[in-house]
Order: sequence, then C-alpha cells, then structure tokens
Amino acid sequence: MTKRQWGAFYGTDLDLQLRRRGVNTIVLGGIASSIGVESTARSAWEHGYELVLCEDLCSDLSEETHAHSFKYTFPRLARVVNSESITFE
Repeated sequence: MTKRQWGAFYGTDLDLQLRRRGVNTIVLGGIASSIGVESTARSAWEHGYELVLCEDLCSDLSEETHAHSFKYTFPRLARVVNSESITFE
C-alpha cells in the first residue's frame, strides 16, 4: 500500500484489507503526531476501529504540537498508552 495523503486510509484499500483479515483494533504510532498520526487516528475512529495510540512511538515537529494531540485529541479517539504496556493475544 502506498500512502498518498496524510492519513493512511484516504485513497488506499487499508480498510478493506484490515476487514478481510478480521482486524478490529489498530495499534498506532508514527511521525508527525499532529498531522499524519492524527489524520489516520481520526479516520480509523470514523471507520469504527478500536484504537490504541502509543505516545512513545510518535513524534512531531515540536514538543508542543505533539503534547497537544496527546492531551486534547487522542484521548477522545483512542486509548493512549506507552509501548511497554502493549500485549498481543
């Protein structure tokens, strides 16, 4: 899959591929918390996925914008954790 926009869902078949595999939870990290990560998180939420955001696996152009996304936006969309707490069953 080639991502062509800020968010990973727009213009891709990501949703189709995840649903075909029975995925209902996404663990997300990435570059530019306030841009790409936030766009993907919003779209994942709109598509009905459970979302886990790993704060220590994200970065941004500034600490201020990173902190803003994790304080105000992400808690409304996802469970915010550090990667150490992730377990897979």
